[in-house]
Amino acid sequence: KLSNSISTSPHVCSLTNAFAVACCADFSAMPDQIHLANLQLRCHIGVPDEERAAPQLLHADVIIHSRLPFEAMRDDIAQTIDYAAVATRLEQLAAAKPRRLIETLAADLAACVLAEFAAAAVEITLKKRILPQTDHVAVHLFRQAGTNA
Repeated sequence: KLSNSISTSPHVCSLTNAFAVACCADFSAMPDQIHLANLQLRCHIGVPDEERAAPQLLHADVIIHSRLPFEAMRDDIAQTIDYAAVATRLEQLAAAKPRRLIETLAADLAACVLAEFAAAAVEITLKKRILPQTDHVAVHLFRQAGTNA
């Protein structure tokens, strides 16, 4: 629900729930984004040993916030983030070792994007089909380059 008292200060912008929400009047403050939707990740994950024993298929929505506006890239692939390389690297990372929590895997994926690719920020939504009464459970995080959280 939007309030009539939304700040127009450029310092009051935030990103939440996989959407860039501009709290400022200038929408140009929102970073350009690259989306990887439903990236399939095979991994050994789960709290019980039996659950981790067999590989599971998780799905990730990855939103990469670009350091450059798209028009500044001047149609030069070297100026953008290679989303095929990101997808391949995240698949490798997910498969590299077993984990107990999807929260841990989501944090590892985000750290990888920030460390290995020229992203200003990244959002990860990681989905796991585990509860029979739900379509999936999911965790979501946002991480920004140059910060520890």
